[in-house]
Amino acid sequence: MKYSTLLAVWVSFVLSPPIVPAQPFLFGADLSYVNEMEDCGVVYREEGQPKDPYQIFADHGCNMVRLRLWHTPSWYDNLNTGQHYSDLADVRHSIQRAKAAGMQVLLDFHLSDTWADPSRQLAPAAWLDVVDNLPILQDSLYHYVYNTLMELDEEGLLPEMVQIGNETNRGILLSPEVNASGWVLDWERNSLLFNTAIQAVRDVESAAGAEIKIAIHIAGPSNASWYFDQFIQHGVTDFDVMGLSYYWPWHKPTTIAQTGQIIAELRAAHPGYEVMIFETGYIWTQNYNDSAANLFNDPNPGYLPVSPETQKQWLVDLSQAVIDNGGSGVLYWEPAWVSSSCYTPWGQGSHYENATFFDFQNNLLNNGGIGWTEYPYLFPTASREAEASEPINIFAAPAYDSIILQCEASNLSGELTIELFNSGGGGVATQTIQLSGNPTWDYRMPLPPLPPGIYFAVASQNGQIVGGGSVWLGRR
Repeated sequence: MKYSTLLAVWVSFVLSPPIVPAQPFLFGADLSYVNEMEDCGVVYREEGQPKDPYQIFADHGCNMVRLRLWHTPSWYDNLNTGQHYSDLADVRHSIQRAKAAGMQVLLDFHLSDTWADPSRQLAPAAWLDVVDNLPILQDSLYHYVYNTLMELDEEGLLPEMVQIGNETNRGILLSPEVNASGWVLDWERNSLLFNTAIQAVRDVESAAGAEIKIAIHIAGPSNASWYFDQFIQHGVTDFDVMGLSYYWPWHKPTTIAQTGQIIAELRAAHPGYEVMIFETGYIWTQNYNDSAANLFNDPNPGYLPVSPETQKQWLVDLSQAVIDNGGSGVLYWEPAWVSSSCYTPWGQGSHYENATFFDFQNNLLNNGGIGWTEYPYLFPTASREAEASEPINIFAAPAYDSIILQCEASNLSGELTIELFNSGGGGVATQTIQLSGNPTWDYRMPLPPLPPGIYFAVASQNGQIVGGGSVWLGRR
């Protein structure tokens, strides 16, 4: 029996209903600042040794990198050396680095020359003359998204996922007047623009022969259900992922548990869509390493004292809540935006050095947030073990170089095949063992080097599943 078929049978056997993701759970990091920080003299270190930051994250289980894209960030002209960042040239370099480290890419089209968020959705300066001429604006938007992605495809850099806009609670591509006039949502205009950008991505899929997931991104869990209901009711339906931002200082008093419940409600109301946390963050210190004001310094009362350990615990608890409620991933915003000698438009240094994964000497905090990706989470498959015909227990050996299978009441004899799969359904190891008929037995199955994650062991005889289970492999 083929690996994929055997795993599918095992999954249907274990779960009711089936809840195994089509791909591994996504643990991601927004690394949009890395190129700029390195140009500003930052050297990232792990255990005191210089190390490529993309490799640091990949080595610790990160499997997606999020990157923002601005249209024409000319405000960089008079900042530091005048070098632009988060434009297409910079993003191209970042995607190369992410893919070289074996990670997927989420490309975040801000659809602006600067930061887009719930309070600001300014159209690029190049489009301001047509911002009130919807057909021409749609044409500009379509060709911008299409041409950007096709340029990346020509270099083998097509992202696996794109988001149309960033924290689009106010819509996208607003004029300065509308942006300053208050909280106005023109759903007719909004839906036409979103569908135009979505069509551009779908046309790239056809031209490139590749699959690209499309996401819409909303800030704040508490109002997410209303927003996504409105998108769908107004005809914006051809997307794949509902992305949320969730930061305690800005979205309190919504708790992690309530965020999980909101994800469950979104999944129940709109079962055809995935739900992910696209942005979150938590501080590891309330100190400063420069003169730039930090974005937040407000800890959750349940995660005190502020420390690298509580930063990690926040992320672990949030991720488990996302997993428990059917979400597909959690991405951390800017864990490498450390302090440097360079300036932002608002000050010298970083506005986030107290919420990165690095100390004030740019050395990785091994006891901090970086460990969140390697935690042994309880996935639905692990928490709903089947009543298999054979009660086989599966454990990871301490060095994670093998798994140990134990059975205390077996009726089996003869050949038993053990197969190990990753959470995407790929077979990674197989072994056939000879049982003596003894009802109590244990067996150590050696493994090749594997990335951290949840794996599924399936025991079968003559093509029939007789037992199995899930196991976490990787550093804790």
